Amino acid sequence: MEIVSIEAGTYRAMMFHFEAFARKVGALCEPHVGKRLDEWLDNQDVCLILNISPRTLQNLRETGKLPYSQINRKMYYKPEDVEKVINNVGL
Repeated sequence: MEIVSIEAGTYRAMMFHFEAFARKVGALCEPHVGKRLDEWLDNQDVCLILNISPRTLQNLRETGKLPYSQINRKMYYKPEDVEKVINNVGL
């Protein structure tokens, strides 16, 4: 084990900068709190819930009846948006 000693002033300066960095990271992450991917549904989940084919799901997306988010080539849907489709479209 290697022991490194630094002056107290240098340590306090390092801690000050580290805490400032941590605050900045926290401020950047704050708007995204609660946006976890496990709360979203993918194509397969929505097809099973609505009892529809993938092509029908694509049609709902294209006509704007079902909002979605896309990450790379995969689509994700909010559960509340799927509920709205059930109530509004009558699936």
